[in-house]
Amino acid sequence: MAINISNFLNSQFRKSKMSDFQDLEHIDGLSISTASANLYNNSRDDVVLFYFRDGVNYASVYTQSKIVSENIKWNLNLKNKKIRALLINTRNANAFTGKKGFLGLKEIAEELSLELTAKQKKDEQKPEKIKSNQILFGCTGTIGEPYPTEKIKNSISNLIEKIRYTQNKYIWIKAALGIMTTDLSPKLAMEECKIGNTNINIYGIAKGSGMIFPNMATTLGYIFTDADLSSNILKKLLKKNIETTFNAISCDGDTSTNDMVSIFSTAKAKHNKINNINDEKLKDFDSSLHKVLLNLAKRVAADGEGASKFVTVNVRNSKNQLDAKKVAFSIANSPLVKTAISGLDPNWGRIVMAIGKANVNINLNKLSIKIGHIKIVEKGQLLSSYIESDAQVYMKEEKKIDLFIDLNMGNKNFTAYTMDLTKKYIEINADYRT
Repeated sequence: MAINISNFLNSQFRKSKMSDFQDLEHIDGLSISTASANLYNNSRDDVVLFYFRDGVNYASVYTQSKIVSENIKWNLNLKNKKIRALLINTRNANAFTGKKGFLGLKEIAEELSLELTAKQKKDEQKPEKIKSNQILFGCTGTIGEPYPTEKIKNSISNLIEKIRYTQNKYIWIKAALGIMTTDLSPKLAMEECKIGNTNINIYGIAKGSGMIFPNMATTLGYIFTDADLSSNILKKLLKKNIETTFNAISCDGDTSTNDMVSIFSTAKAKHNKINNINDEKLKDFDSSLHKVLLNLAKRVAADGEGASKFVTVNVRNSKNQLDAKKVAFSIANSPLVKTAISGLDPNWGRIVMAIGKANVNINLNKLSIKIGHIKIVEKGQLLSSYIESDAQVYMKEEKKIDLFIDLNMGNKNFTAYTMDLTKKYIEINADYRT
């Protein structure tokens, strides 16, 4: 949630090519536009509009923080089964802004609904009135600053003018760039699957690089599909798949006020009606949705502020998944483990420490630990064959560091995704408001 514009301008994305990203293209029933509301006092895109000309079913999961942003309050107040637009702004979290922040959203929603209704009258054979309570908001940025209502309102005409009824890869990348704060690269993912014999697309974008920790999982994530699924089915699918994806990542152990992941169904793909989440015809979609969410979640963790290493913490053979999750996050959130990885130091003693403080009953005589392919601890004992320099070489040469902890007490597993803790992280978060 911290903001450092120089990070954006010096983004690693500038080293990227279009071919580095998946080929997200068109989803029927969806339009995307991006614009600058001058929130950064320059011309970068900082507002993004997703417009659903026929409305969509949707479901969202939100932060579990006890202090939430005004846009989360707005979204939770919506009672419509379908929405018509999603508007996202960066630079300002609209959190701790009180009534003014909430009323700012109301003003923006009213203006946007008027202009989208005019768009309906211009473009549709059977135009419909779009209401302000059919608009969802995403906000990200600095907490506690006055919400820039007028700037965002003044950008709406530009957003409406830029609406195109087909998308391409370039537009998707622009949308992913438009919601970035301290991220160093845009995050996009896609899968193609089937419901019955019907081809289905699932596309997604996300942002997040700091203040990353469940529950939910600190980021903004938006998933779009042309499947014809009810809001109830979408909600069940999202809650099921969020646990091992966005709820399995951590950058710094801090949970934001603004977290949201939403899924939108345009219903343009025609397939047999799905009435139950356990319907066999939904299996491929369920699996593909998990892949999109996990792809995006990993990209968030890998792009953690100042990260030089992407770290997976694999806890295996626990009595239950909750214990496995506790151990995994105890390691993933340990500053001592994360700084050791940053320093290319295979300090396995810090991993042992983190396991011990997880408040999980373990049998030390069954514990095994590996860093990558290198065995360090077996049955609770340091292996006599362990050569520390081998682990140092692994940590130096690999961008992705895998930690394996085998509790050997059951058959439940959990994998957490995180990053190392570098001097750059401290610089970013010490300087982001200056």
